[in-house]
Amino acid sequence: MKIGWGWKIAGLYSIFVVLILILVIKANNQHIDLVSKDYYDAEVGYQKVLDAGKNQASLSKSLNIHANSSDVVIEFPDEFKSKVLTGDIQFYAPVNSEWDRTFKINAQNNTFSIPRNDLKNTRYTIKISCVVDGKNYYQESDIYLHS
Repeated sequence: MKIGWGWKIAGLYSIFVVLILILVIKANNQHIDLVSKDYYDAEVGYQKVLDAGKNQASLSKSLNIHANSSDVVIEFPDEFKSKVLTGDIQFYAPVNSEWDRTFKINAQNNTFSIPRNDLKNTRYTIKISCVVDGKNYYQESDIYLHS
């Protein structure tokens, strides 16, 4: 039995419709994490972040961030020695928002260490915002943690 060209076109069209439906269903089931839950409020106050970034750029050197087998170590510039340092360090994981971590800065000897077992093996954007002598500082850096 021969199938006519009309049936062949109808079959191809049906396959196309089924593939598009599968694509739409998979797209609707995709999990998407926003950078932050209150992104609008964060955007309104972004000028403060820009000003803090300019303050950071005026330092003699930027923060040194490196990882060893047990810790992620953040070394602050010499200008911060023997000064009270307050602020937050946010580890933002673009892959999964459940892996995000925030730590309060508790620097000793101008360094701050974070245990690796508190973090996943993935790429993080580290957002460091601190206050020294009433002046805000901000730096963003990427780090890839792997085993």
